[in-house]
Amino acid sequence: PQAASTQRSRASLTLRFACLLLALQCHSPLSRGGDEVPLRVATFNVSLYGNHAGELTARLESGEDEQAKRLAAIIQIVDPDVLLLNEIDYDADQRAVELFNQRYLAQPQSIDGVVNPRGIHFRYRFAAPCNTGIPSGFDLNRDGRVGGEVGSDDYAADCWGYGRYPGQYGMAILSKLPIDVDKSRTFRQFRWIDMDGAALPDFASSTSPDDWYEAEALERFPLSSKSHWDVVIRTPLGELHVLASHPTPPVFDGPEDRNGLRNSDEIRFWRDYVSWTADKPAYHRDDGGLQGALAPDASFVILGDLNADPVDGDSTSAIADLLDCERVDASQAPASRGGAEQGQRQAGANAVQQGDPSTDTLDAPDDPGPGNLRVDYVLPSANLAIVRSGVFWPAGDERHARVIASRKAASSDHRMVWIDLVGKKNK
Repeated sequence: PQAASTQRSRASLTLRFACLLLALQCHSPLSRGGDEVPLRVATFNVSLYGNHAGELTARLESGEDEQAKRLAAIIQIVDPDVLLLNEIDYDADQRAVELFNQRYLAQPQSIDGVVNPRGIHFRYRFAAPCNTGIPSGFDLNRDGRVGGEVGSDDYAADCWGYGRYPGQYGMAILSKLPIDVDKSRTFRQFRWIDMDGAALPDFASSTSPDDWYEAEALERFPLSSKSHWDVVIRTPLGELHVLASHPTPPVFDGPEDRNGLRNSDEIRFWRDYVSWTADKPAYHRDDGGLQGALAPDASFVILGDLNADPVDGDSTSAIADLLDCERVDASQAPASRGGAEQGQRQAGANAVQQGDPSTDTLDAPDDPGPGNLRVDYVLPSANLAIVRSGVFWPAGDERHARVIASRKAASSDHRMVWIDLVGKKNK
C-alpha cells in the first residue's frame, strides 16, 4: 500500500505536467496570450509578521527586507490582477500593507539572477481588522489561566483568534481594478452560535452539550479566527465577489477538537453563503447589521489559506463539501511540477499521503508530519470560465526555482495559487 501511494497516480501527473508546461509557455507569466485578456485572481499566504507589533513595519521601511523582496518577485512573476494576502500584519493605518505595496511590489526585484524588468502596481487595496491577537478575557484553552503577557503563547491562546499581538496574521486584498467598498461586507463579529447547525466543542466527560466554552464566552465568540470578507471588485467580467478568509488550523487542541470544529464551520460558512436555498432567511449577518447570503446569480471567487486538505492532514469533510458544491467550479485543481518533485524528494509523511502532490500548496514538516498539503484555494463560481490555473512552485530545473528560497532567505512556507478567468459560461 505504501509503494502504491508513493506513486500518486504518476500517469495522470505526466498529463497534468504537460498541460501545465503548455500553459506556462503560453503565459510567460507577464503576458496572458489569446484574443480575450483573462482576469487573473490569486491567493498567497506570505507569512509576513513579526514577534511583536510594529516589528514588520520597521523591517519593511528600508525596502531591502530579503523575505519581502522574494515575495514581491513571486507576485511580479505571476502578475495577478486581484490578490489576497494572508498573514500580513494589520494595523489601523495599513502601514505594513502600504510599505509592501509601494517599496517592494512596485519596485523591480532581482533575486539570485532572476530579474523582473518592472514592478507590479496595485492601485486599490482592502484591509480591515481581524480577530487575531484580540484578547477575549476568557480562558478559551481551559488551562486555568486567562491571557498572559502580550507576545506570549498564553496571551495568544486566549484571544478570539490566535495571535501574539493585535493584527498578527492579518489579511489584505490588492487589486488593479476598482473595489466597491460600499457593496463589500465583513463578518468579523459574526457569532459562532448564530450559525445554523454550529458545531461547538464539548467536554467529552460532561453530560451538558457544547460546554467547552463558558456561556458568557459563547455569547461573544466570533466564528472567524481572522475575518470573512465579501469584497466586490468591478472587473471587465462584471462585479466579482472576492470571498476571503483564513480559517484557524484544525490542530493545536485536544479531544474536544475546538480548532478542528471551528475550521470546519469557517469553511462551511462560505458554502452556505454561496448556495443558501433554505426556506428561512440566511443566517449570515455582517458587521453592518445586514443579513443575507449571496445572490444566486452572483459571480464570486473563494480565496485563501483554508488550512484544510481534502485528502490528507487533519481537516474534516467541510473542504470536500465546498469542493463538491454545485455553485463552485473545482474541476481544475491548480498544480505545479515543484509540488510533485518536493513530495517525492522530501519523503517522510509525504510517502504515505493519498493526495496528488502536484496540487500541494504548503511545504510543511515531513517528519513526523503532516507533510506537504493542499490548503490554499482559488475557487470560482460555476458561472465563470477557467482558462488556466497554477501553483507557483517551480521544479529544480525551472529558472524561477531560486526565487522561492536560498541559503540566504526563504519567501514563505506557502505557495501562490492563481487562476485565469475569461467570462461567464453559456447557460
